[in-house]
Amino acid sequence: MSRVAKQPINLPKGVELGVSADEISVKGPKGTLTMHRLPGVTISQDNGIASITLDEGTDDKFGGTARALLANMVLGVSAGYERKLELVGVGYRVAMQGKSLNLSLGFSHPVLFDAPEGISIETPTQTEVLIKGADKQRVGQVAAKIRGFRPPEPYKGKGVRYAGEKITLKEAKKA
Repeated sequence: MSRVAKQPINLPKGVELGVSADEISVKGPKGTLTMHRLPGVTISQDNGIASITLDEGTDDKFGGTARALLANMVLGVSAGYERKLELVGVGYRVAMQGKSLNLSLGFSHPVLFDAPEGISIETPTQTEVLIKGADKQRVGQVAAKIRGFRPPEPYKGKGVRYAGEKITLKEAKKA
């Protein structure tokens, strides 16, 4: 069994783990997440600690994956995940219009983005976007989709970027 799969997962107070024949669900204060049970992997719970065991005679290729996915689900329903985006460029602004995100990114029209179910979007300033949710994969996917509207360009660095992302700028053409 892999080293990752051997590590136990601590379940914080208020987090419940439910294991059925074909599905695993984790319920907590931030919501409920479910995933399909991976073949050859058994999940057991004892005194607030979840552990992964592999069925006899099966490959151990899903052990570490199952443990990582379960740990992400537990962290998501207890604390949640968040990604921060920054808009860099003259006239690049963002604002919330109800449940839609209104992005002014230098196009002839504003870009409207509707937040999917289970994801909340906040705009602390006109150039920052906070994406929050319980599902790590969905939070990252929404952040990538918003960044994809205007990714940072390599000459001036203008565009939508992740907070703390380092953009390597190219040298301008010499005359």
